[in-house]
Order: sequence, then C-alpha cells, then structure tokens
Amino acid sequence: MSRSLRGKLIISHLAVIFGAMAMVTFLLLTLGRGYFLTALEQSLVTQAHFIAKALIPGATVATLSEPVSPAYNTVQQQRIGNLQVQVESKEPTSDLTLTPGLRESNLAYLNEVSVELNTELETRLLVLDNQGIVLIDSASLDEGKDLKGNSAILGALSGEQKSRTEVVSGEEWLFVAVPVWMDDQMAGVIYLGQPLRDVTAVLADLRLQLLLVLVISLPLSALIGLILARNIARPIRTLTTAARKLRDGDFDHPLEPSGQDELGQLSRTFASMRDQLLAIERMRTQFVSDVSHELRTPLTAIKGLAETLRDGAVDDPSVRDRFLASVEDETDRLIRLVNDLLILSRADSQALNLRKEKLDLEVLARAITQRLAPQAESLDLAIHYSFDEEPLNAHGDPDRMEQVFLILLDNAFKHSPSKETVWVEGSRIKIEESGPSDQPSLPLPSGEWVVIQVTDSGAGIPPKDLSHIFDRFYRADPSRSRDRGGSGLGLSIAKALIEAQGGRIWIESPSRSPRVRKGTPGTTASFALPPS
Repeated sequence: MSRSLRGKLIISHLAVIFGAMAMVTFLLLTLGRGYFLTALEQSLVTQAHFIAKALIPGATVATLSEPVSPAYNTVQQQRIGNLQVQVESKEPTSDLTLTPGLRESNLAYLNEVSVELNTELETRLLVLDNQGIVLIDSASLDEGKDLKGNSAILGALSGEQKSRTEVVSGEEWLFVAVPVWMDDQMAGVIYLGQPLRDVTAVLADLRLQLLLVLVISLPLSALIGLILARNIARPIRTLTTAARKLRDGDFDHPLEPSGQDELGQLSRTFASMRDQLLAIERMRTQFVSDVSHELRTPLTAIKGLAETLRDGAVDDPSVRDRFLASVEDETDRLIRLVNDLLILSRADSQALNLRKEKLDLEVLARAITQRLAPQAESLDLAIHYSFDEEPLNAHGDPDRMEQVFLILLDNAFKHSPSKETVWVEGSRIKIEESGPSDQPSLPLPSGEWVVIQVTDSGAGIPPKDLSHIFDRFYRADPSRSRDRGGSGLGLSIAKALIEAQGGRIWIESPSRSPRVRKGTPGTTASFALPPS
C-alpha cells in the first residue's frame, strides 16, 4: 500500500497529524509545567513574606517582580489558608557555642527559637543569616550548616530572588530563596520549598488525556485521509488508464475531466493532448497514404512503359523516343515530389538552413515574372505589376523566396482562364494596435510589414476548402489532373518557408482586390515579411 499514491498520501496525512499532535502535547506539557511552577513560585514568595513578618519584626521581603499568574490566586488560597506558624523558645544557647559569624548576625536570636509549620500541605522552611548559616530548619536536618554552595541561596545573599528544583527523597521539590532586609541591610534568607507532587499529578493526568485524544483521533484521521486520498487518486488512476490506452493506440477511451483544481486541469490538458495526437496520427496516416499514391502513379507509368519497350516497342524509333520522354517526365515528377517532401521534412525539424540577407522583393518579383513570361503567353495570360514607390526591402533567403513566388504564380496561372490578367502587387504597411492603418482585416500582428499579393480572376476556392488550403496533398479540385493540378504540396511548402523566415501567409477567396474582373470571385494569395 505504501508504494501506491493513495498509501503515500494516507501515511503522509497521518504523519503530519501525529507530528502536529506530538508537538502540541509537548508544548502543552512544557507550558503547563512552567505555568504551574510560576504560580507555585509566586505563592511560595508570598508565604516567605508572611513568615518573615512573623519571625523577624521590621523585616522586609522583596515583592513579586513578575506579573501574577491567573493560577496564583487559587494556589495562594490553598497555601496561605492552610499555613500557621508557631514560634517557641528553646533552651538558651551560650555565646561560646556560637560561631563568630553567628554572634555578629542580626538574626542570631533565632537560634534560640523553634518554628513549627502547621499546614495541610507539606512544606519545608529554612531561615539563614547573611552568611548562609542555617538558623532554623523546620525539618531539623540542616541547622547550623553553611549552605552558600546552594545556587539559589547564593543568589539570594546577593540580593536577588531565586528559585530551583531539587530531588528530595526521590521526589521533586520547588524551593525559593528570598532575601530578607532590615534597615536596608541584608539580614538573611528565607528558603521555602514544597513538593511538586500535585503539579506532577496534574501533568500526568493531562498527558493521559492527550494520549487518549491521540489514540482516538488517529483512526479518525486515517479514515478521513483514506477518503481524501481516494478522491485524489481516482482521477490519477483514470489518467493512468487513459495513458495506457493511448500507448496501445486506443484514442477513443472515454476521459471525462471534472473539477477545477490542478487534477481537473491536468485531465483537460491530457484530453487536449490526446485529441492533438489523434489529429497528428490521422494526418500521418493520410500523409503516408497520399505519398504512396503520389509515388505509385509515376512508378506505375514508368513500369508500364518499360514493359512495353521490352515487349518490342523499343524497335520502333518513334514509339521508343516517345516512351523514353514519358519515362523522363515521370522521373522528373518523382524527383520534384521527393524534393518537396524533403523541404517539408526539414521545415518540420527546423533544419532549413536559411541564408537570410537583405533583398528587394519588387526586384525579385519582376525577375521571376519575366522568367515565367513565356509560360503566361502560352496560356494567353497577362502579368501586371503594382508596387509602392518606397523600396520593399525585407530580410529573407533569396532562393526560398524565389520558390515561394514560383508556387504562388504557378497556382495563379493554373486557375486563371485565358485572356485574364494576373496581378503582382507589393506595399509596405504598418499595423497599429487597433488594426492596420491602410488595409482592413489583415491577419498580422502590430508592426511594420512588407506585403506581396498575387491576384487572379479565376473561379475562386469554395469556403469548405479554404480552411484546408495549406494542408499537405490537399486539392480544392480533386478532379484536376496531377499534371495540371500538381501534388498538393505547393502551398504547404510556401507556408513552411514563409513562417520559417518570420512571416505570415494567407489566402482570400473571393478576393477583395479591385483587380479582379467583375463577375468572377478570384483569389488573392498574400504573404508578409518583416522589413529590413
């Protein structure tokens, strides 16, 4: 289970809750102990003040310097309400038996009294002189001893109120050492202590209660974590199943994205990716089918001509020459097709190796149209120009741009009736953020562009075909022969070459150009490049 995502989520959920509860328990116990010790210390200081007034007339004890704890009142009522101090005289002690320091102590007379604490709570009282000598011990254990080695007593002898915990007979006690002053002089120390069994009992009970809460909450947390982990893991398992199906070629496995969280977004992104892969797979299948068809036609023709020549036609010079010319034509078609596919393949892999330089598109357009003039004359077509006076300089590859011009002009020639005019126009425009300043609805981002347009007055492109005009092997008129209509790769190549040079290309049909003869829809093929 720990290897699955659901198991890891449950374990991490429980680990966080357990860690949080353990930290809360530790903090509560630590703060509770400190809280009770502070209250008890404040109570002991008040008791020390009370005892000092009873034993040493005129003595003053330092008051509380810290804010009084809310628990102080309850503890104080317990301690003071049950505390009675009884002082009795002892048998007089000869001065010879007193130490020199004790003879000089302001509290030497306490050596001749005994103190009995009548309290329901176990308490131990020590009264020390200003030399750290014990004058009174309610337990009669340390009378006459020098306790300056005690850190709390040593601090009190320096005028500071101190406290410490000690283990007495296997039990923890809290002691406070309070300095006593007489006439602004250190007179001695009251050292008062009580056991911490009540505090320990309360903390033990609190610890037990917290442990009980932990025992109860962990199963509930595990159940909640299981539900949450299942809800989180369910869409992931669905995605995993869909990914396996996709790996096996099943693009139709149902996937219903739900929710607006990150997992829902992931599901929608996966579904979109699957749809794109399906479209690519269909394009690939269609592409392979189209390529196979385009290759099979000339290869079949070449094979038939070769078989005819082998069967005896080679002996007839006129037939032989005609057949060899046909073989040559079909071979040229194959070479053109392979070259076109190679260009598209390089464009897809961004490996065209463009040789960009500054070029004048007007000069290039005029040179190519002059080269194609004999072809236009043979089709009874005219070529006219219209260019801006401003130079149409752009940054591009001359050879690739020549190929684009040839493709667009060849398409215009093929789709123009005889005695019509093909227009080649060029302009330099600036597209503002709100749109072009001189031409409406051009599919170009803002900035300056050099635009070339090739317009014919042909039958136009049906709307249903216009969105596929740049698809590979697509023909708007499938009935057109391959000799006349081409392989269907020309516009795909033009698009790839223009976009590789940072430009845009688009087709308008029916054309909005005023150059189109009235009564015919016409077509305008346009491309734009950034100016140099």
